[in-house]
Amino acid sequence: MITSARRVSPDTPEVRISFSLDGTSDAQNADELSQTFPDVEQRLQPVAPCVSLKESVHVYKEHCRMAREFHQVKHDIAVLEERKCRLLAELVEDEKVALEIARLEEESRRLAEENRTLVTAHEEHARQLRRLGVGGWRRPDSS
Repeated sequence: MITSARRVSPDTPEVRISFSLDGTSDAQNADELSQTFPDVEQRLQPVAPCVSLKESVHVYKEHCRMAREFHQVKHDIAVLEERKCRLLAELVEDEKVALEIARLEEESRRLAEENRTLVTAHEEHARQLRRLGVGGWRRPDSS
C-alpha cells in the first residue's frame, strides 16, 4: 500500500491518496464491486468504491449489506401484504357466514313462534269442536 499526502495550498486541507499495487485483491473484489440492486432506486445504488481506500471499500460493503437488507425487508413486506389480503378475504367470507347464520337463526325463531301459534290455534279449535259436540270429526290421517 502506497500513501501520499499533499497540501495544494496553505488554506486547503491535506489531500491523502492511497493505492495498492496488489492486483489479486482487485480481481477478488471485482464481482463484489459490481453488485446491483434492482429494488433500490438508481440514485441510491451503491457506488463502486475506490478500492485502494479501505474506508471506501468498507462503506461500499456496508451500503451493499443495507441494500440486501432493504431487499429482504421489501420481500417480507410483500409476503405479509399477501397474507393480509388472504386474511381479509377470509374475514369477509367469515362475516358472510356469520350473517347467514344470524339470518337462519332469526328465521328459525320466527318459524318456531309461528309453529307455537298454529299449535295453540289447533288446540283451541279442537276444544271448540269438542264443546260443540262434533264427535264424528276425525283427522284425515287417522282411519
